[in-house]
Amino acid sequence: MFTLLLYLLAGVLLTGSFLKDRKKTRMALKKAWKAFENILPQFLSILIIIGIMMAVLSPETISRLIGRQSGWIGMGIAGIIGSVTLIPGFVAFPLAAALLKSGAGFMQIAVFISTLMMVGIVTMPLEIKYFGKKAAFLRNGLAFAFSFVIAIVIGVVLG
Repeated sequence: MFTLLLYLLAGVLLTGSFLKDRKKTRMALKKAWKAFENILPQFLSILIIIGIMMAVLSPETISRLIGRQSGWIGMGIAGIIGSVTLIPGFVAFPLAAALLKSGAGFMQIAVFISTLMMVGIVTMPLEIKYFGKKAAFLRNGLAFAFSFVIAIVIGVVLG
């Protein structure tokens, strides 16, 4: 129901914009379509990867590796995977939802998402080039540690 309300609101606002200035609205829609076209290949490839992963890994395996009962080991696994994975946020959150439905724990997913967003092992060489070795390692190390703090807070709140 809420989603329907948001679509309705967007339609009303788009109509209002179109009535106010047709040229600007058309230009904005063209820019939005271009942005959509640029994002679509990445989005589709990630969806395919998620689909394959969900087909290969059974809910029992996911639950065993990063489920609630996996504890600190599961959080470590999720942290390492999140640290070395380079996927955009708009794909990470649906992936997290799918993993939760398949038996992953809240704390483990919190570590995964936090490290995914804040730790950049893949981008570390570029970070070292611009900020220096010490700053890059310090930032990534603190971000990794803070991801576990976030997970503990989420575990207390949702657990």
